[in-house]
Amino acid sequence: MTTGGTGVWLYAVTAAADAAAGFDGLTGVAGEPIRVVICEPLAALVGSVPLEVFGAQPLSRNLEDLDWLAATARAHDVVVSAAVRRAPSAPLRLATVFLDDERVRELLRDRQADLEAALVLVTGRTEWGVKVYGDRAALTAAVAEARAEDTAKGAGAAYLARRRAQLSAQETVEHDAAQRAEVIHTRLSRRAAAGRRQPTTDPALSGRSDWMVLNGTYLVDDERAEDFAAAVDALAAEFPGIRLELTGPWPPYSFAGVEREPR
Repeated sequence: MTTGGTGVWLYAVTAAADAAAGFDGLTGVAGEPIRVVICEPLAALVGSVPLEVFGAQPLSRNLEDLDWLAATARAHDVVVSAAVRRAPSAPLRLATVFLDDERVRELLRDRQADLEAALVLVTGRTEWGVKVYGDRAALTAAVAEARAEDTAKGAGAAYLARRRAQLSAQETVEHDAAQRAEVIHTRLSRRAAAGRRQPTTDPALSGRSDWMVLNGTYLVDDERAEDFAAAVDALAAEFPGIRLELTGPWPPYSFAGVEREPR
């Protein structure tokens, strides 16, 4: 991709009928007006951006600037959120840039079946995030207590059982945390239309030192959002040494199914 002229930044895909009214007044990552590229029965929300900033090489450099990245991500999300509020929409990942509108139409033609399936999947649903953190000391103590209760048969054996359980729990705390994370993910996935495990967040990026054991995203029916939140609270109470953090609602970025490389 060249660095002169303009490229086309993609924000989201929706049904052509839902995009017919346009998006007057909405601006994107470069302050550009949002417009619509149609290839029936689909439409893409796009903006024309300068390649000297958003071409492959300058974009790669800019994405390493965390302040620039945060501002650009916010501007991208404003457009995506507006699209989602209006109609079922499949968000594009950040920094999806094509050379021209015809390449965008090619994407809509080539991925029509996948995109239509994504729109069906996200209709009436919203993405929620659940991050699960472990407290090593509290988790070790909880696991040790449970193991001691399982093995101690009398008062005289209680101390030794607790000591053996504590040493064992210290050695296996990461395995035990992973098991709990898997149980939590499985239960939450059953309450959602879809669930995915994402890579755990790098503390350098999040600014937090917490031990994250699960970074899950879940596509939840809007009418069941309160039930899903209640399930998160119940799981938090069930597992000592484990803390759950619910975030959202978000546009369904994790379930859009659009992974083709821009060009």
